[in-house]
Amino acid sequence: MPESLSDLPPMAPPPTLPRQRQRYARILDVAAGFARTGLDAVVLSEVAAKADVPLGTLYRYFPSSTQLMLALYRKQLGELHVGERPAGTRAPVHVLVGVVMEIFHMRLMQPAVEQCLNRVVYAKDTDTTRLLRDIDATAEKAVTAVSGDPVVSRVLLLTVTGLVQSVRCRRLSLFEAEEDLKRACSLFERGSQAAKPV
Repeated sequence: MPESLSDLPPMAPPPTLPRQRQRYARILDVAAGFARTGLDAVVLSEVAAKADVPLGTLYRYFPSSTQLMLALYRKQLGELHVGERPAGTRAPVHVLVGVVMEIFHMRLMQPAVEQCLNRVVYAKDTDTTRLLRDIDATAEKAVTAVSGDPVVSRVLLLTVTGLVQSVRCRRLSLFEAEEDLKRACSLFERGSQAAKPV
């Protein structure tokens, strides 16, 4: 069922002081281990204990496990190091496949993150909506950096979503989904080459 977190207290902005940034990073690092479980298994008091931070500190930044998982995924997407390319140029297709495949595996291997992405809905002026928008923009930026085309990026990211769901519902094996994703990237590459003026 879609979830709106509009009645939760707002998240504090990411800290700027070095010690606070270390705690914040530690919370997200520990959360990565919990992301491999279902969202219901993400207990904030356990995350705080493993991260060795006071529970109040964790709640200040992440009032819910959903916000924690979404912030973790945003951080992971931001860590995709994709070199900037001159405008209008594309990376080789294997680089595009690598970036898109990494996003596919992040979503597939972290059920708690995937559940958040599927459950949370956009609601006006909420932290979760801002997180979702940041996630969408960060993922699109990473794929656009190698595809050279934001439309191609959006289509490939929607393809990732469909393939993750197909694997989760056991309609496709992991191998079949990976092969389909590689083919999708190759089709865009061939289509872009065919569209080039002679």
